[in-house]
Amino acid sequence: MKTGVVKIRVIYADTDAMGIVYHTNYIRWFEIGRTELMRQAGVVYSEMEKEGYFLPLTELDCHYLYPARYDDIVLVETRIEYFRRASVKFAYEIWDERRETLLVEGSTTHAFLNREGKIVRAPARAGEIFTTMQKT
Repeated sequence: MKTGVVKIRVIYADTDAMGIVYHTNYIRWFEIGRTELMRQAGVVYSEMEKEGYFLPLTELDCHYLYPARYDDIVLVETRIEYFRRASVKFAYEIWDERRETLLVEGSTTHAFLNREGKIVRAPARAGEIFTTMQKT
């Protein structure tokens, strides 16, 4: 599995006064896509935290192309763009339900930190999985 797909229905609370999805909700959907991709691959974020590893966001890029609206179903596609010893970059595409229109594309980069907040190498298991999943 190199790409994860999550289906999300836009709820009323996700929209602004114009009925369009408010921009920060796409970032929240990035997180949903990322954590589900990791979970499906066998890297459960809550378990990494228990082991003392954290993945704070260090960089975010988001390009809005077309709006999603209330009650739409969107597909959040997530993949690993690259994995390095102490960081990982995820790429996202948010599509309409029929996958005809790309609504949003973006990426997030995360560093691996320990409980003291110091940059560390990724845990071995996560590193192995991310290496096999990264874009080649």
